[in-house]
Amino acid sequence: MTAARVYVVGTFDTKAEELAYVAGIIRETGMAVTTVDVGTTATPAAADIPAADVAAHHPDGASRIFEAGDRGRAVIAMSEALTRFVATRPDIAGIIGLGGSGGTSLITPAMRALPLGLPKLMVSTVASGDTSGYVGVSDLTMMFPVTDIAGLNTVSRRILANAAQAIAGMAAGNHADTTGDTRPALALSMFGVTTKAVQQLRARLDNEFDCIVFHANGAGGRALEAIGDSGMVTAIVDVTTTEVADHLMGGICSAGPERFDVLARTGIPWIGSCGALDMVNFGPRETVPDRYEDRQFFVHNANITLMRTTPDENAEMARWLAAKLNASPGPVDLVLPLGGVSALDAPGEAFWNPQADEALFETLEAAFDVSETHELHRLDAHINDAVFADFVECLVRDRRNR
Repeated sequence: MTAARVYVVGTFDTKAEELAYVAGIIRETGMAVTTVDVGTTATPAAADIPAADVAAHHPDGASRIFEAGDRGRAVIAMSEALTRFVATRPDIAGIIGLGGSGGTSLITPAMRALPLGLPKLMVSTVASGDTSGYVGVSDLTMMFPVTDIAGLNTVSRRILANAAQAIAGMAAGNHADTTGDTRPALALSMFGVTTKAVQQLRARLDNEFDCIVFHANGAGGRALEAIGDSGMVTAIVDVTTTEVADHLMGGICSAGPERFDVLARTGIPWIGSCGALDMVNFGPRETVPDRYEDRQFFVHNANITLMRTTPDENAEMARWLAAKLNASPGPVDLVLPLGGVSALDAPGEAFWNPQADEALFETLEAAFDVSETHELHRLDAHINDAVFADFVECLVRDRRNR
């Protein structure tokens, strides 16, 4: 059996001293270490895995890196090579990288490609800013070194030692599952205005299923689909598809144009609804685009302003969503809650608009391709009603038993 090791990754042509320091402290904890050079200059370095060996994993060979003629292209190519390299290593118990902006952009894609739960720590000079482009929807941890990674000093020694101890501790204590939970896992989407629906559904399913809930705020939707791609869940229970509205109308909670594409890639069973498609999310009221000035708004708090969707927008969302669902080769159950799609979309509430909802439902019925595996269900209930939770629970159990 291959011994588990911590991989220490960086550009040894510029940061050998710091990388060796981190590797040494990790070894002092008793963890095995493999150092990996991802420098793009072909300069010989004292790393266990030389840069040439990593570069050889590029589909076009090492020359794509070392003969690129441009540092930017070389870094991008080495990043691809590193991603392929780590996929071949069965002994990674944890991975730590050191870098500035270039090293961070090179190393983090490979970290994101590693399984969820495997410890990943990037010590980076860009970690104090917007790190979303580096972290994505992975469980990658970023640490700001305060000083530049340009030699050892009284500050950098302390911080890099902390980072080394952190990855060693995470790797030493890393267990795939510490609970022995053997329940099949489900990925569920939730928003504040559909919380009641998901809470009721979890209460019905928790005894038999491991319910993993994702906040449908853009990053949450991408994370939900990443776990769908990973094979860690047996089905997606997508009660809250509000990210469609933000993608199409320019809101702040968009999950991007790839939302739902996991279905076409994997055929994973999908049971979902129209949760919170009555709203688009914006920031403070003054940040709402001028083109929406005459629309209906609900100020959720000082930082979030909700805009009611119109019949035309609902029809547009329905066509977009139906096309995504139609592309799935796997089972799909689409539930239309005719009594309203959010806590605000109910009689007497701010966004109650039966005309807008009917445009959504009618267009989905027209655009969704019904088949033996793709079913559409019209339910005379509000999305937060117990009846809705009961119905979705039955669908989940039925899909499992087929």
